[in-house]
Amino acid sequence: MKGLKKRRRIQIVAIATVALVFSTAVIGDSMRDGINFFRAPAQVAENPPPPTEVFRIGGLVEEGTLVRGEGATIRFSVTDGGASIPVEFTGVLPDLFGEGQGMVATGKLVDGVFVASEILAKHDESYMPKEVIDALKEQGVYVEPDAEPNG
Repeated sequence: MKGLKKRRRIQIVAIATVALVFSTAVIGDSMRDGINFFRAPAQVAENPPPPTEVFRIGGLVEEGTLVRGEGATIRFSVTDGGASIPVEFTGVLPDLFGEGQGMVATGKLVDGVFVASEILAKHDESYMPKEVIDALKEQGVYVEPDAEPNG
């Protein structure tokens, strides 16, 4: 009788341990898929991620690079002042998207071109995402929105 209870208790603990390990692995894998790391164009140019990795890139839409293709495909370059990465996006752009404006895109780097699945632009005239500001400051090209040019 004692041996049966002890064996049953060991079986329950073993099953609970296996279930805990399995659920931890599933949660960890889904969290890894849901986290998109931010990279500045200079970081992408210096150390390109594999084409299977989804990440976010942000900076300014480079002046003179915005080209609207056939259909809903748009091509442009995003820059942080240190590097420029070509971007391709098929879809509807946000209203405030334009050259010289801050943006963040989610997607993958395929053959040197960032293929975006989503593009976010600033939602008013003065907003810019913190990651983009930090990347621009690192390259020495960020100007405060309230700052007036020296002249």
